[in-house]
Order: sequence, then C-alpha cells, then structure tokens
Amino acid sequence: MNTLKTTLLLAGLTALFVVVGRLVWGPTGMMIAFVLALVMNGVSYWFSDKIVLSMYHAREVTPAEAPELAAIVQGLAQRAGLPMPRLYIIPTEALNAFATGRNPNHAAVAVTEGILRLLSEEELEGVLAHELAHVKNRDILTSSIAATLAGAIMMLASMARWAMIFGGGQRDDRNGSGPIELLAMMILAPLAATLIQLGISRSREYGADATGAEISGDPEALARALEKLDQAAHAIPAPVQPATASLFIVNPFSATEGVLNLFSTHPSMRERIRRLRAIQVSRGWQVGARDPTPHAGS
Repeated sequence: MNTLKTTLLLAGLTALFVVVGRLVWGPTGMMIAFVLALVMNGVSYWFSDKIVLSMYHAREVTPAEAPELAAIVQGLAQRAGLPMPRLYIIPTEALNAFATGRNPNHAAVAVTEGILRLLSEEELEGVLAHELAHVKNRDILTSSIAATLAGAIMMLASMARWAMIFGGGQRDDRNGSGPIELLAMMILAPLAATLIQLGISRSREYGADATGAEISGDPEALARALEKLDQAAHAIPAPVQPATASLFIVNPFSATEGVLNLFSTHPSMRERIRRLRAIQVSRGWQVGARDPTPHAGS
C-alpha cells in the first residue's frame, strides 16, 4: 500500500510541478519543469533524509555520545524487529521528533534537545516507539518525499511571484501566463502541495500511534507525551519549514481544533490521545505497567 502511495505521490507532485512550469514559463518551462521533476524524484528517493536532516542542522550522535537515547531506541528496535536506526539530535528547545529514510535499513530518528530534557523516560520511549512505528509501517519514504517535493512546489510559487514583479504581466501564449494565472498559481500551488501531503499524513499518524503503543507496551506514556508536546507547540516557537511539518510527531505550529483542524497536516490531538487510552483500556493494561510480550513479529 505504501509503495502505491509513494508512486501516486510522485506522479501527483510531478504533474503539479509541470503545470506550474507551464504557467510561469510556457511550453518551454513545462519541459524544463518536467526534467526538474524527474531529477527531484531521484534526489528525493535517495537523499530526502539527508536533505531534511540538514534543514534542521540535526547532528548524528553515537551511543557513546547519547547512551540513554541509544539504549531506549536499541531496545525498541529489537522489540519491533527492526535494524538500529541512525540517531540525530536537533538543536532546539521545541519538543518534537521525526523519522526519515528510504527503508528500515536506511532509517534515521531525530529528536530535539528540548524533548530529551523535558520528557520522562517512559514518555520519551513512547515517542521513540511512535517514530519506529513509522519505520516499521514504511511511512518514512513517502513522508520524506512529500516534504521534499512540497518544498520544491512552494519554491516554484515563490518564483512565480517574482515573475509577476519583473515579467510585466502581459499575456504571451508562447512564453507563459498573464498576471491572473500567475496569481492563482501562487495561491493554489502551495495549497495543492499541502492537500497532497494531507492525503498521506493524517491517517499514518493514527497507525503509528497504535503500532508504537504495541512496540512500547505503554499507550498511556505516549498519550502523556503527546499532551506535553501539544502544549509546547503553543508555548515554544518551532523553527520548522511548513513543507516538512507533516514529518513531525506533532504539528510544530500551534495546534488547532474544529474547522481549522481540517487543514492541519496532523489529525486532532484530542482524538489521538483518546484512541491511545482506549487501547490501554481494551488491553487491560495497568497505567505504568508495560505489556511484556515482544512484538517483533507483529
């Protein structure tokens, strides 16, 4: 299923890339945009993890440099039947984390300095189990490609704005579009890129919560961590690029409920927490008592 999602995502964002190129530069621009889209697809597949990690100045750490973090991830990876991912720390006090990479053998988990300081060991384990769930469910390639290509679409929209400023705005069917088309594209292209991301990001968060709860055996710890992270999203500004917001475990911008939540890259935090606590109750697990059953084959 995730292979199909990745293929559809690449096709959809490639088509959007080509349309934007046609509107900005005409038929020639359409061909250039198509070639650029092919290049971007290849770069996204092989290097999306490195691109995203470099955007946030994430520093790779060894088990000797971060022994507690490494020990937690190693234990969870063994329970999930996964190879040990590379570990990164992001230099910010914001509370967040994400996983990236093209497959479980080339996965990376990144956490912020703030999350290491402010979460308890059980809560941190819940967050890391959620991220390893993305690896286990093979969400990481799709989300990383989406973030990279959505960023490229937004870059093209910015170029259209400059084209309006310096291109004069006269209609020329051979060379591009008039100011109305460019203005529409400036608004609609980033929206379309965001909607494509929404199509793949919201449901996978519920899935990663459930799988993460199985890996850690402590849904309540993840629920408490999400509550803290959600509160911190309002209080601590997050230096996050909008195109990559869907990668993080919680929306790095102020969380929203109600109608505005329809346009969020993440599902309702209230509903995520409710589902986790329902798992805790349905399994009959005591709060603070972990399910001892290994989940490598789940």
